[in-house]
Amino acid sequence: MKRAGHLERSGSRLHQRTPSLKKKPTKSRTAKLLPAVVGDTQEATFREVVGLIQSARTRAVQAVNTALIDLYWQVGEYISRKLETSAWGEGVVDQLAQFITRQHPNIRGFTRPNLFRMRQFYQTYRRDKKVSALLRQLPWTHNLMILSKCKLTEEREFYLRLAVREKWGSRELERQLNGALFERAILNPPKVSALLTQIHPAAQAAFKDTYLLDFLNLPEDHSESDLQRGLVTNLKKFLIELGRDFAFVGEQYLLQVGGKDFRLDLLFYHRELQCLVAFELKIEEFQPEHLGKLEFYLEALDRDVRKAHERPSIGLLLCATKDSEVVEYALSRSVSPALIAEYQTRLPDKELLQRKLHEFYQLALPTESMAMTRTHPVKNKRLSRKPNPQSSKPKP
Repeated sequence: MKRAGHLERSGSRLHQRTPSLKKKPTKSRTAKLLPAVVGDTQEATFREVVGLIQSARTRAVQAVNTALIDLYWQVGEYISRKLETSAWGEGVVDQLAQFITRQHPNIRGFTRPNLFRMRQFYQTYRRDKKVSALLRQLPWTHNLMILSKCKLTEEREFYLRLAVREKWGSRELERQLNGALFERAILNPPKVSALLTQIHPAAQAAFKDTYLLDFLNLPEDHSESDLQRGLVTNLKKFLIELGRDFAFVGEQYLLQVGGKDFRLDLLFYHRELQCLVAFELKIEEFQPEHLGKLEFYLEALDRDVRKAHERPSIGLLLCATKDSEVVEYALSRSVSPALIAEYQTRLPDKELLQRKLHEFYQLALPTESMAMTRTHPVKNKRLSRKPNPQSSKPKP
């Protein structure tokens, strides 16, 4: 019998026998490194899996939405045909709504008002095949909002296309409708230099003549620092107002030229145009000398900041107000890709804009104005031909 601590010879080595004790499990070096290894080598793979899940969920939601829009279209078509052939009276629609509620209480959304909205939905778009795909890409709430607030065919198509392209939520869509974006886009297309149109042909579709900044809640006597601070604080809302392809780079962006420091108010990047966009803020009316400073910033950006694969930078002067004739003169000889826009801190008078738009259509040639509006939801220029003088005279 061998005691604890007894030395036993084994070959040329001595082994000391010790009582067998249960060793605490220790993590191996590999186990300790595993989380780091996973984080370094497999995180990208895990992101791909999450991306697949999110993509599938998005497709599922879109498929459900498409099925619902198709259902409402079919119900609207059915009711419309029954009423048109006098097979039903309007009272029958009320009875249908009560029947669905009584027999199928779990089926919701088919009240009498909603059934008539489905009928209106079908009747409004049944001959407009161009927007058929757009209708199915938007939720029912978006479709109802556009249907109820837009009178013109071109206006409905304008908002349908922008809502799909910009992926607006219902609140943002309502804000743009209340802000009369359609009327503003038709009556006041962006004021851009000739060089900007030449270098970036799609630029007019990416910018606006007026930016609505009602979400800032600025006082009437605000300063430029108040304006800039408000835009940065409400950056998400400002990016939505600018457009989906804008990405924020920085504020008070430092540019060093000739040993001197210059600060650019705001700097963005536009993904589709693949260029930097410099914003200069002015709380006063546009003055021609403002353009010279902006052109200096654009030159500095293109020389020292722009990367080789990027296109020439664009400059935007965002002013409190502007005179269209002064802007036209200033931009006519401009040698930089620049544009001049104004901002509004309050919702515009939509009824006034609608009256002006009506006058515009009265003076314009209908065929040209329709084609011009449908070409692009934002890129709308005034007609190049002068209106017929006879059309402006009152009829005897």
